[in-house]
Amino acid sequence: MRSASRKIWIDLDNSPHVPFFVPIIEELRVRGFSVVVTARNCCQVFELVDLYGLKCKRIGHHYGKSKLLKVVGLCARASQLMPTILHERPDLALSHGSRSQLLLSKLIGIPSAVVMDYEHVKGLKLMRPNWTIIPDIISTAAMASRANRILTYPGIKEDVYAHQFIPDATFRTNLGLTEQNLIVTIRPPAEEAHYHNPESEALLGAVMRLMGNTPATKMIMLPRNQKQEKSIRRLWPELFATNKAVIPEHAVDGLNLIWHSDLVVSGGGTMNREAAALGVPVYSIFRGKIGAVDRYLASNNRLTLLESVKDVRTKLVLERRVRLSRPERANSRALSTIVEHISSVVETSSAKRMNGRNKSTAVRTAD
Repeated sequence: MRSASRKIWIDLDNSPHVPFFVPIIEELRVRGFSVVVTARNCCQVFELVDLYGLKCKRIGHHYGKSKLLKVVGLCARASQLMPTILHERPDLALSHGSRSQLLLSKLIGIPSAVVMDYEHVKGLKLMRPNWTIIPDIISTAAMASRANRILTYPGIKEDVYAHQFIPDATFRTNLGLTEQNLIVTIRPPAEEAHYHNPESEALLGAVMRLMGNTPATKMIMLPRNQKQEKSIRRLWPELFATNKAVIPEHAVDGLNLIWHSDLVVSGGGTMNREAAALGVPVYSIFRGKIGAVDRYLASNNRLTLLESVKDVRTKLVLERRVRLSRPERANSRALSTIVEHISSVVETSSAKRMNGRNKSTAVRTAD
């Protein structure tokens, strides 16, 4: 394939997208594709970009919880991206659900592909991608895209990068943790997301009270932004005053943190599934619509869904786990399959555009 002349635009608009796309970018470049990367200032995106040493153009920011401001932010960022993308002229726009990218792609006629793993995400018909790439666990009937425009891959999204993970033996020490601590990593719910359910906050409160009353537990809190961090510190000042709960000063390697934890409690999908991919006990306090991936993991005892305060008391098991030298689970097929799909989509889209130009030339010649 003539991949050397093909350019792919990847937009990182939320923190989970950074570790997910790093190995994809590396593999695409190995195959000869040119990759241009843009990133939005949302959660810890910029910090993670720096942590992974990823070169990108930093454009735009998150506009908050208000639906009106979300729309304003969507349009504003699309316009901010436009000069760069018109200059780069990519053959394909690729993301894990960047609405600004989808809007701009539609406006200037760039084929788009979206990787997604949650079938209940809300979107607009105007921003529907040309191609959708999903785990084969999700039924194609649950997706809004046409069936012939849906591509599937084995496993879960987190397998793309988890299979390459090698634990850092110095991680716990560098973070000030000891073997005497029972480490619990906690990711609060995404309060500004459209799918947020306030029940998640009640479950988080029950978890914090349980952990606070359990000896030897050490909570590593990973708030999504400064506003949420201030709220957490205000709600549980005694836990932070006694160093029972801590918030890392800088973005940390999420997989290493999960691996060196005894269990994970999260109100967001990515960290839940990262723990499941590494074989670490994980409890979900997400109370939006449960997607097919989480239902699959729960049915295979790789994820425990906490649906009530009672569940927090009865289902959450606080015990130290025995860690191996590295995770046993290893699914590299997810990465290779996704990259094959991307490569195929680029070539198909380029061929269609070339055919279209040839037909136009033939018509003008005939005239």
